[in-house]
Amino acid sequence: MTTDHPAERDGAGHDRFAAFSDRAANVTSSPLFYLLCVLLVLGTVVLHLVHPPLSWLIFAGDVMTSVSLLLLALLKNAEQRDTHAVQRKLDAIAAALLEQREGTNQEAAEALRRAIGTTGKR
Repeated sequence: MTTDHPAERDGAGHDRFAAFSDRAANVTSSPLFYLLCVLLVLGTVVLHLVHPPLSWLIFAGDVMTSVSLLLLALLKNAEQRDTHAVQRKLDAIAAALLEQREGTNQEAAEALRRAIGTTGKR
């Protein structure tokens, strides 16, 4: 287990997990998946109305909880990698603006330098 940002981790396993996480994010954002979730919730409501044995209700709740936990982990991984990619792009834009403005206005260049977390000249 590591505390590194998902976009900064290395290793062959990460590439497969990242690809799987991206596919899971695409599937779970589809209308078909939403319909499946609605059907699962309705099925659980119907199951409660039928009054089956308690073990069935517990099993149904455990299945829904497990699916929710797995989806949360997959979607959070995809979100973290997307956020990191956006931040890298914003840093590159800020650095380009900084280079462009370097000779003309030191106050703006200094503000941009603080925004991207650098000091001194590159």
